[in-house]
Amino acid sequence: MAKTRFDLCLDEVLRHEGGYVDHPSDPGGATNLGITHKTLARWRKVNPWWKLPKSAVQQLGRSEAARIYHALYWTMCRGGDLPAGLDLAVFDFAVNSGPDRAVKALQSELGVVSDGRVGPLTLDAVRARVAKDGAAGLINTLCDRRLGFLHRLATFAVFGKGWTARVASVRRVALAAAGAPNSPISQPSNGGTTMDILRGYKSYIIALLMLLAGVAQVLGLDVAPLEGSSAGQLMLEALAVIFLRKGFKSDIGKA
Repeated sequence: MAKTRFDLCLDEVLRHEGGYVDHPSDPGGATNLGITHKTLARWRKVNPWWKLPKSAVQQLGRSEAARIYHALYWTMCRGGDLPAGLDLAVFDFAVNSGPDRAVKALQSELGVVSDGRVGPLTLDAVRARVAKDGAAGLINTLCDRRLGFLHRLATFAVFGKGWTARVASVRRVALAAAGAPNSPISQPSNGGTTMDILRGYKSYIIALLMLLAGVAQVLGLDVAPLEGSSAGQLMLEALAVIFLRKGFKSDIGKA
């Protein structure tokens, strides 16, 4: 029997997900065939989720994993209603980063309300765009949005290389399914990497400049661009930026 689009897309997803892993830096924890401990527990209606032993994750078979993927990801993204190629790009994005995020990224590109739900308006917008320009453009922009999101994650330093390779592979397979040539992906130069690092620490750099300006005023030096701000105010605001940003990053890490 010929494989369905879901079967073909699942083959590609599982090619990247692999078997059982329990990486300490992965917020998903113990995972098998891409299904996390928490997802499996909820699927089996085990509450609280940690009461499901990790051995259950290790023993998860492909058949049950396929049912989970179909119900919680493929159906949520309306994969069966999307054109070939775009179905894979959305589905794999959903598996990797959540259906809500994947669908909202697609909706943002289409210019429809980004509510995370694929309904008639979203599907009509997909059909109109594909009829006008083909599926390749949507596939490429969705993959680009996905990469942009992944680059902003705190764990990109650990998993970024694998994530980037995965998106490149999904892009290639999706474009082939859509009957479009694979577009070359531009690699960031060293300068681009440096700019990414600076962007990540932009708040700290600004706060440091404010702190230095405040100290300069205390020492009686004129800082023309910051006239009207007292030394105490500048220093307090700088410290607030530094410590609040640190707090936000800690909270994100615990989420």
